[in-house]
Amino acid sequence: MSENLKLEQQSKLQQRLNPRQVIFGRYLEMTTPEIEDEVRRAVDENPALEVIGDAPSNDEGVEHDGETFDESAEQLQRADYGDEDDVPTYGFGQGGKEHDVQAHDFLATADDTSLVEVMRDQLSDLDLTDDERRVAEYIIGNLDDNGYMTRSLADIADDVAIAEGFTADMAMVKRVFAQVRKLDPAGVGAVDLRDCLLLQIDRCETTLTTKIAREIIADWFDVFSKKHFEQLRGHLGIDSEEMHAALDFIRGLNPKPGALIEGSSLNDRLRHIIPDFSVDVDVNGRATVGLLNNIPELAVEQSFQIEDKDVARVSRREADAMAFIRRRRDDATAFIDMLKMRSETLLSVMKAIVKIQHRFFETDDKSTIKPMIIKDVAALTGLNISVISRAAAGKYVLTSRGVYPLKMFFNERPKDDVDTSSHEILDALAKIIDNEDKSHPLSDEALSEQLAQKGYEIARRTVTKYRERLGQPVARLRKQF
Repeated sequence: MSENLKLEQQSKLQQRLNPRQVIFGRYLEMTTPEIEDEVRRAVDENPALEVIGDAPSNDEGVEHDGETFDESAEQLQRADYGDEDDVPTYGFGQGGKEHDVQAHDFLATADDTSLVEVMRDQLSDLDLTDDERRVAEYIIGNLDDNGYMTRSLADIADDVAIAEGFTADMAMVKRVFAQVRKLDPAGVGAVDLRDCLLLQIDRCETTLTTKIAREIIADWFDVFSKKHFEQLRGHLGIDSEEMHAALDFIRGLNPKPGALIEGSSLNDRLRHIIPDFSVDVDVNGRATVGLLNNIPELAVEQSFQIEDKDVARVSRREADAMAFIRRRRDDATAFIDMLKMRSETLLSVMKAIVKIQHRFFETDDKSTIKPMIIKDVAALTGLNISVISRAAAGKYVLTSRGVYPLKMFFNERPKDDVDTSSHEILDALAKIIDNEDKSHPLSDEALSEQLAQKGYEIARRTVTKYRERLGQPVARLRKQF
């Protein structure tokens, strides 16, 4: 059996990411709190990194009308005063701080009160045995922040048996569950929305209106939820005035009773936003873009800035020490360069966005936002599309009128041949829906025709998409009696 050996030459094109590119991409995606934590971690772990100063000012001017604006917001405001003594003591910094204070801490406060604690405090008012009290605590512990049950009573009975070591029969669990549902706020312990509304109605004084409301929720909830009000009135045999009174009463009920408790949505309220950029526009339309962070100025520590020696002329211990110093020094240098590159890239992207969307930053009117995609920013900055996408992801900008996500400024044209942004159409659509006859709301086809009359030639399916983005239901569900 013969074997043939061949020598072949092939050409392959491969693209490999440099490890530094991967790290830079990760830093670019980080928000302000995340990069600040990363800097603190790096300073703690790398002895070659040294903090040599406070966070530097990253304000940069944006060219507009052929001029470059380099003054800060504070300088502009101070220029309005003839003398330094006239400057108000509260300063111009964010949150009332002086400008040289670099902290941009947007704090959320909350007390320690929670729905669980409030309901546990009420258990002492109930006539419960020790075992029943433990069952009640398990039931309360299985309520979500809105006050709804998250587990079945059978599962709770099993949890009590496993964790507490005694068997709670279903009769006991149901009896305790009924007691828990009598606690405040009214509606807690409900298994669904219908049950929640009924619990609240049963706490109210019995009147003709509450009787009708209870019958609507108990017997005709599906018809009510679909807003078939005329059909509902026919089933109940009541007049329009009684129907109006019952519907108004139902609308006054709370679908999320647990949210009434101060601190019950503690986690949601602590999810505050810390902006990454600031944009100030003066009366002449000139803008200043700033990068908001508390990152101090870093440098390589002096003892690590030594010249490399010939390894052949030193001992093994000295060679190991030199290798350690060299490695730490190189890591520190690379980290400082990465932070500088990150700042430059973020500012470049933000300045391009401000240049394209300058009208919005002047007026704070969302309808003035122009169609803009990542390629438009890439054309101005010369950066790669993926770099711009990472730079804008999860970032927010602080203006004189509020805080906005960068993703808000990216929007495609509804049609290739128009220069209208989706924000402008959304604003027009919202006004049409707000002003429509609520007893005969407009269908998507009718909304499309109304938009066409305003100069927006939009297909019905696009109107449907925009209506859903506004959080507006279909015409039938927008109908009011």
